[in-house]
Amino acid sequence: MAATPIKPLMLLAIAFLASVCVSSRSDQENPFIFKSNRFQTLYENENGHIRLLQKFDKRSKIFENLQNYRLLEYKSKPHTLFLPQYTDADFILVVLSGKATLTVLKSNDRNSFNLERGDAIKLPAGTIAYLANRDDNEDLRVLDLAIPVNKPGQLQSFLLSGTQNQPSLLSGFSKNILEAAFNTNYEEIEKVLLEQQEQEPQHRRSLKDRRQEINEENVIVKVSREQIEELSKNAKSSSKKSVSSESGPFNLRSRNPIYSNKFGKFFEITPEKNQQLQDLDIFVNSVDIKEGSLLLPNYNSRAIVIVTVTEGKGDFELVGQRNENHGKENDKEEEQEEETSKQVQLYRAKLSPGDVFVIPAGHPVAINASSDLNLIGFGINAENNERNFLAGEEDNVISQVERPVKELAFPGSSHEKSQSYLF
Repeated sequence: MAATPIKPLMLLAIAFLASVCVSSRSDQENPFIFKSNRFQTLYENENGHIRLLQKFDKRSKIFENLQNYRLLEYKSKPHTLFLPQYTDADFILVVLSGKATLTVLKSNDRNSFNLERGDAIKLPAGTIAYLANRDDNEDLRVLDLAIPVNKPGQLQSFLLSGTQNQPSLLSGFSKNILEAAFNTNYEEIEKVLLEQQEQEPQHRRSLKDRRQEINEENVIVKVSREQIEELSKNAKSSSKKSVSSESGPFNLRSRNPIYSNKFGKFFEITPEKNQQLQDLDIFVNSVDIKEGSLLLPNYNSRAIVIVTVTEGKGDFELVGQRNENHGKENDKEEEQEEETSKQVQLYRAKLSPGDVFVIPAGHPVAINASSDLNLIGFGINAENNERNFLAGEEDNVISQVERPVKELAFPGSSHEKSQSYLF
């Protein structure tokens, strides 16, 4: 049961939390919420931008196992192109909105895919790819979960073509190597492959100018309708019936939701169903919660889930322990308090589009929607993960507790009225 009316069950959730929590944390003190302003802009011009979320483990010690995971957001206007590049990281790419054509290059092959909302695909580290917004009117929005392969938590992109501030990777080779490799003179190579825009010498530009140029690089360029048609005409579309593609795109909504009723739908693709996700031990889900509805309190047994709000507004409540908002600089102080501060605490936050929140394994969470809400989640350590609901008529793990144990653990459960309502 994925969602249910707020009114009856929200009252139960508040009553339960009030009995075990001494206090709650606001957005500012809540280590589990990353507001949209915690994204750093890597590239930006009139055609779009690329933004990178701050490192998860900088917020709290509890995210140490997310040290090597980064979240990127891409946005581009209609009829634009992200130029060819590759990155030293594995990617899981999910289209949030718009229509795209993704082209993936291999040594002896080239594959193009027409992608739409809900389509996802794995791009292995070092894969050269370029992405076009083929829509006439709608912006393209893409979310990437990146897993760097060189330095933990640090990823680097390499452009095939050069910009003012980031030369083509080919320009790093010596003249002799380039002439031998391409079997032509260096002047021709420079003209065709290495040509860059003229710029002032580095020492003559102010720090402000250099910072501005980083945000105005031609990483995202405008393309014509004819060029878009050329790129997309032979592209394949994702399968709406299968999620088991070994290398092509798959759609998060290609199968029936695992939870569904009139209050919302919960779609999820797990490693058991998809080889691309199995390689990275990640699941991906898409959750719709209708306005005025609640995703019941639940927790994941093994998975750490990184959730992005793509549409709508709402609230989330997460139950953890005190002092989980301490960063790494507080490690010694936290170790001293660890044995004396095992107190349950409520963390809550308002949710808006672009916000990200993290649900550690074993931490119960509930989400309610103040407007129609859509969430995209990436689950780390997905293999053998189980999602346990703590309330509801179906899949309620507490209802599986045997009667003698219930009466000992929950003394009030012996009342017939309480039994029928809660268990």
